Amino acid sequence: MRPRLALLALTLGTFAIGTTEFVVMGILPELAGDLDVSLSSAGSVVSAYAFGVVVGAPLLVAAFANVPRKRVLLTLLTVFVAGHVLLVVVDSYPWVLVLRFACGLPHGAYFGVASVVGAKLVPAHRQGRAIALVLLGLTVANIVGVPAGTAVGQRFGWRATFLLVAVIGALALAAVLRWVPAVGGADAPSNLRAELRAFKDPKVLLVIAVVTIGFSGLFSCFTYITPMMTEVAGYPAGAMTWLLAIFGAGFTVGNLLGGWLTDRAVLPTLYGFLTLLAAALFAFPFSADNKAAAAINLFLVGMSSFAAEPPVQKRLLDLAGSAPTLVSATNQSAFNTANALGALIGGQVIAAGYGLTSTNWAGGVLVLIGLALAVLSGLLDRSRRGAKPPAGV
Repeated sequence: MRPRLALLALTLGTFAIGTTEFVVMGILPELAGDLDVSLSSAGSVVSAYAFGVVVGAPLLVAAFANVPRKRVLLTLLTVFVAGHVLLVVVDSYPWVLVLRFACGLPHGAYFGVASVVGAKLVPAHRQGRAIALVLLGLTVANIVGVPAGTAVGQRFGWRATFLLVAVIGALALAAVLRWVPAVGGADAPSNLRAELRAFKDPKVLLVIAVVTIGFSGLFSCFTYITPMMTEVAGYPAGAMTWLLAIFGAGFTVGNLLGGWLTDRAVLPTLYGFLTLLAAALFAFPFSADNKAAAAINLFLVGMSSFAAEPPVQKRLLDLAGSAPTLVSATNQSAFNTANALGALIGGQVIAAGYGLTSTNWAGGVLVLIGLALAVLSGLLDRSRRGAKPPAGV
């Protein structure tokens, strides 16, 4: 078994998924014009995908509970590729909505299963870094995949973008088939009853709440980052390409740093980066009117937010024990719920007349609530085990 190649195969899958999740924002005008719908209607294509993620993560994991995990990964990637191939040939807005929903269905389940498989490919003391490597595809997608897909769509049309994603997905499918081994017995299918039992643990529910509420603070900022950087910081619209690349670089650095620190101390890593994320959001209103300071703050928000993701995933794997797949996949549903919740709260704050930078104040408060829930989860460990730290901490 070559775990490095197996992990890279899993990462290629998350790269394909991360690209399609965010690339639509860059090709909305082309999609709206070709399908003859308004830009706001075209925006529903983004919502359709997110809804697919939220619905698909728990349902597909439950449906495949008795299926070996490698076969689950291959099935999910096959659905992903087929959905994007069909997007290339359809010519009506309703079908694009349906297919984007269908393309979102494998997202959460793939991340959940891939994280579990990736963790099982390495010794326990390296699982944080293995999870970070699997998640790395999502962060690199924001640096490479999304700009490339946007450029292709603007040059050759939005269908060409989805064809590119289909090709990447097909390469991931081939790589998983070739390099990802069976892990644990007969590829360790999960047990649905045991998977559901994990949700009886209040610490699991608290961690899911950390993601849903705490990470909504990130999206309260990120959703409105373009007008904030152009209207407040004074950057030209054309600068958003490299500003988003800075944000994506923060994601990548934070993901790798968070994975390395998670292998040393799970909960302190989570507490530390949630604290840093809250501080970076609270600082944004004071730095937003200075171009250099705003760019640095943008990097810090991206870095601290994704540095908190590996300890969240590792914490869930530790708490779920021998039945981690559904819990891990539900984390992705929570993350996409946070996306919608953060955008909604940020929009309400702006609509109330508090200004664009006020979304960061709201985001900072949400992150602090998430931090409090994370601390409560850790305190429950200690109350049940005396002064002995939980596993992985």
